[in-house]
Amino acid sequence: MEIKTTEYKRAAVVSVSGRVDSATSGELETALKALIGKGTRNIVLDLSAVDFLSSSGLRVMVTTRKALKEAGGEVVIAQPSDRVRETLELAGLDVLFPSHPTREAAVASF
Repeated sequence: MEIKTTEYKRAAVVSVSGRVDSATSGELETALKALIGKGTRNIVLDLSAVDFLSSSGLRVMVTTRKALKEAGGEVVIAQPSDRVRETLELAGLDVLFPSHPTREAAVASF
């Protein structure tokens, strides 16, 4: 898994590629907590290059959403791959994470 973060005025975009599973979700959690810790309130998860999202990855997404909501922020998804979209739908989490067709649209949603 690879993580790249780009910060804009409205939100930070966290681009993730590869597998988000029990072996890699801790790295994603650390990156997201670091952003929240330094005051970021809106996060866009670009999941276009994620080919597998496990329950560990879903847990990281849900805990990040909770932390941001408590701080008055939000997390949205940009360009989810078909596999990610299906995983979110099967877990019933698609309603918690607004999805946008592009990174630009996701950032503009804030």
